[in-house]
Amino acid sequence: MGDKNLSGHGSLSQNRMLSLDFFRGFTMLLLIAEGTHLFSLFIDPSLKGSFLHTLGTQFHHHPWNGLRFWDLIQPFFMFIVGVALPFSVRNREKRGESPSRIRNHALQRAFLLLLFGWALYCIGPGRITFRFQNVLAQLAVTYLIAFLLMKRRPMTQIFASLGLLLAAELLYRFFPVAGFDQAFVPGHNFGSFVDMILSGELNPDHWVAFNAVPTAAHTIWGVLAGQILLSGRRDRKKISILVVAGIVCLAAGYSLSVVTPIIKRIATSSFVLASGGWALLVLALSYWLIDVRKLKIGTPFFAVVGKNPLFIYLFAHVGGAALLYGIAKPFTMGIFSWTGDLPAKMVTSLVTWMMLWFICWWMDRKRIYIRL
Repeated sequence: MGDKNLSGHGSLSQNRMLSLDFFRGFTMLLLIAEGTHLFSLFIDPSLKGSFLHTLGTQFHHHPWNGLRFWDLIQPFFMFIVGVALPFSVRNREKRGESPSRIRNHALQRAFLLLLFGWALYCIGPGRITFRFQNVLAQLAVTYLIAFLLMKRRPMTQIFASLGLLLAAELLYRFFPVAGFDQAFVPGHNFGSFVDMILSGELNPDHWVAFNAVPTAAHTIWGVLAGQILLSGRRDRKKISILVVAGIVCLAAGYSLSVVTPIIKRIATSSFVLASGGWALLVLALSYWLIDVRKLKIGTPFFAVVGKNPLFIYLFAHVGGAALLYGIAKPFTMGIFSWTGDLPAKMVTSLVTWMMLWFICWWMDRKRIYIRL
């Protein structure tokens, strides 16, 4: 039986790079866990001072200046999309698609990502609002920029990505409009000004839509990493390039933090460099363990989520996670009530999380892959 690829573009390749599915699945599994409330339970006041509470803070964004594990998840995903892009284009070229058709598909995909990202902000309040801070809306921009640069020479792509970081840095530092001329102050920076123009309001958590410009570097670097993995170099050479690039980005990001604070909420250049460095290192590790060393333990568990990332993200965020939570709650809260309210809620969240994973597993077994 052939794959049921609902994008209408044929079957998935049987020669997938499993490490990419693993990395993408690992990232998406964490993203959808947010809708189960599990990470919020970790920082319950009753757990303050415990290891679980300390761990739980790493699964929440840093309030402003600093870097936590959770701040890396969106950069990971945007980077992974870039890594997959050369593989996707190569497969389309092998099927005989013309450059114009491939370009039109990229434009269509960017538009749909932007549309879905914008629509998610309208569903909650039940009114039209022009906000573009979530991962899909941001990805629409970073994906298109990376695609348009993909056929350029590697140094051109690198300089373009650094140019975007420099442009953002200069705009934040020297923007002359009063009230929005304080580069790294929440609600009083250039990114906040752009949001006022787009939507007439500021995000209460200080995320800004302009983040799509500097974080396009993540997707561009992902494309470069994908091109390295597709090249005829030996595996050891591929891994060494990724590791060296990751270390350089980390060193640059943390060194720059002396003058430009690491702030995810406005995607400062130091944040983009540091998080990009971590993404490169995680990809190198995943590739070495899974595609070179052929490690299989636990890999399929994450890979099935990585094969349907868009579907499971949208499903979880438009009420799917809440629906499954409501289904599980009467049973888990009843069976585990003896453990106490908080532990029973944690079990409910874990069961919901596994139900979301099971949907991905079932779709993979039925060879149903939803792509734009």
